[in-house]
Amino acid sequence: MTTLNHKIDFAVVLSVTKANPNGDPLNGNRPRQNYDGHGEISDVALKRKIRNRLQDMGESIFVQSNDRKVDEFGSLRERAEANIELGKMFKSKTVSNDDFARIACQEWIDVRSFGQVFAFKADKGSGVSVGVRGPVSIHTATSIDPIDIASVQITKSVNSEPGPSKGSDTMGMKHRVDSGVYIFYGSINPQLAEKTGFTNGDAIKVKEALISLFENDASSARPEGSMEIHHVYWWEHRSKLGQYSSAKVHRSLLVERLAAEPRSYTDYQFVIQPLEGLQVEQLDGR
Repeated sequence: MTTLNHKIDFAVVLSVTKANPNGDPLNGNRPRQNYDGHGEISDVALKRKIRNRLQDMGESIFVQSNDRKVDEFGSLRERAEANIELGKMFKSKTVSNDDFARIACQEWIDVRSFGQVFAFKADKGSGVSVGVRGPVSIHTATSIDPIDIASVQITKSVNSEPGPSKGSDTMGMKHRVDSGVYIFYGSINPQLAEKTGFTNGDAIKVKEALISLFENDASSARPEGSMEIHHVYWWEHRSKLGQYSSAKVHRSLLVERLAAEPRSYTDYQFVIQPLEGLQVEQLDGR
């Protein structure tokens, strides 16, 4: 598969219904909000979900979450050392950063997509400090309108330890967004793709991951069906630099409110403002 040789921009429209799309651990795990009250889903959380979907698709992932890992390694260092070529570099006295990055990009799709910082202390060999810049960049998802957060108290009615039966005990609080429509944007840079070996096939896999982003992602905070991808807009430029800046392409997605106080996805209409010479592929979520 050939290395990506043209710029790509994309935008994703998603909705949240009675779920916590991305809790803030510094704020009692309440759904993230900016100072204007708009909901947010961090770029880190979105990349985590893309990694999970790529992993579900059979791709090799370096940064695996502990609850979804498909190997026996308990740390990133162990996973890196398990690669025969990288393992030799860990044991050598000198490490070629370029060679280390090249091998890591060949091995793991998330490294050649998003980049990665490899920073490991010396252990009987040389230390490793290698930074890889990936071609796929993603913005924080932001809700179109301010969100309302509902909070409920959680109790338990069973004993955790042996002993006399107790009444219901308060366990804490659970927070959710009753309804919100979010948009996030992203781009794929062909100059960086050349450095990491990111291919046209990898771009197609990322697009497929975006379309099915919330499959196999259910949890108590995000029940099945509470997070939904509605549209993925995919612009493929004809050159490495692109006909237009990413900012202008992203602004070409216009949002029209169909109700005075929008409450759900059906209260919005999404329109693409045409850009001469640049076609957009519109895909519905699964």
